[in-house]
Amino acid sequence: MASSDGDIGRLTESQQLALHTYTSVTDQEPSAAIPLLERSQWNVQIAIAKFFDGEAPDPVEEARAALASSPPPPEQFRREALLNGSSSFPRSSSSSDRDSAPRIVPQPENQTSYRPSLIFSILFTPFNILYRLLSGSLGLFGYLFPFIPRLLSKLSSTNPGASRRRNTTGRKPLSPRDTASRFVREFEEEYGSHSLQFFENGYAQAYDLAKKDLKFLLVVLVSPEHDDTSTFIRETLLSQEVVDFIKNPQNNIILWAGSVQDSEAYQVSNALNCTKFPFAALIVHTPQDSSTSMSTVARITGLLPPSAFVARLQAAITQASGPLDRVRATRAEQQATRSLREEQNSAYERSLAQDRERARQRREAEAAQSRAEQEARSKAEAEERAARDLEQWKRWRSQSIPPEPEVDAKDVTRISIRMPSGERLVRKFAKHADIEELYAFVECYDLLQAEQSRSTAGEPQGYDHTYKFRLVAPMPRMVYDIHDGGSLADRLGRSANLIVEPITEDDDEGDP
Repeated sequence: MASSDGDIGRLTESQQLALHTYTSVTDQEPSAAIPLLERSQWNVQIAIAKFFDGEAPDPVEEARAALASSPPPPEQFRREALLNGSSSFPRSSSSSDRDSAPRIVPQPENQTSYRPSLIFSILFTPFNILYRLLSGSLGLFGYLFPFIPRLLSKLSSTNPGASRRRNTTGRKPLSPRDTASRFVREFEEEYGSHSLQFFENGYAQAYDLAKKDLKFLLVVLVSPEHDDTSTFIRETLLSQEVVDFIKNPQNNIILWAGSVQDSEAYQVSNALNCTKFPFAALIVHTPQDSSTSMSTVARITGLLPPSAFVARLQAAITQASGPLDRVRATRAEQQATRSLREEQNSAYERSLAQDRERARQRREAEAAQSRAEQEARSKAEAEERAARDLEQWKRWRSQSIPPEPEVDAKDVTRISIRMPSGERLVRKFAKHADIEELYAFVECYDLLQAEQSRSTAGEPQGYDHTYKFRLVAPMPRMVYDIHDGGSLADRLGRSANLIVEPITEDDDEGDP
């Protein structure tokens, strides 16, 4: 682990980013991922493709080996040999050796195309023209003599080999998932219900899943036209011993099966060097070979009793489990480290969010307190300014209040006023005086009593005085509002008994 950390420390920032992207997809340990990325020139896409598909061999060495080896038999002859169970093709290695198991992406037979090189196209152009001319001539000849094509078709139908080839290639090509579903459906129709769990997808998907999850991929290839196929399936594959072994979760087996009548299974049989049916191969990741290799650790061909079939699989699984267990332990440690790091990051993010929330609440509380203090100061200043303006207005207004008429004066209105303090005073006013004069007298009464009205004071600028009381006659109750105006004689007559009633915010505006 320390060596891995040292290797990562020597990487550049872009290389570390590529390593992080690659390991997040493949779950491979950095010590094994760095050499693969180096061989891929630090191209993440190429490295991921090599991890899942396997590294391709050196093309130069492959060409040399192809020149040294004999040419393979024709494709159609190989298909017939597989269907007939022939084992005439030599194997490159013994069954005990590990062979590389390639990842096969099927190509439908009806989409297979061969594109010759430019030189061959030029050389065969005259033959192509001649072939077209002959085809057109034969088509015209068949149109003129229609009995000849029917006779040729009857003669060709008597050839059993041709009939067999038509049957094998007459199946409709489907996608890998649909092909697997069709195989499972035909398998159940032929052999009845069973408890085997086939992987209902393509071989490449099963291959990738086994590689990613470090499981064993058991590939079973059958030929419906082979004599031993039915016996193998009924007595070996569907036996309770084999079924229990495959379904045992401790064995970590993914079961993929196919018929070589389908294009995908046929291509898989070619890739796995299948020479005899029935055929079974056990494929697993072999970290001792390379960090991306998938190898065939067991091949089982022909008929075997269930005990021997299980023994072969168990021996291969036991032999390959050691390196796999070490890789699983490494991945588990990496996953635990990753989970711990994610938990720590999550806890840090939660703590950071809580700190941010507390800081936000503290800022909001401080701002609210500052606004409250500012509002309190503004209110106090406004009240203080209003008190000064009121005091100045009282001094100014008291200067213009005329003195009380003489005792023997006529045309006066005698008014008895009870102040809010409970004091009752009686004063005479000129009957032509406005009712505002009476309100001003009540407002400035404290200054008039203190004899401060003679001090000179100017009217406060920008101050609009509002009387915060009203004069009310108790019996019957009548409010003499200042806004109604009028002289004292018109409003009160020759005498009146009034009460000074303070105005509060709770008073109704429409109260008469």
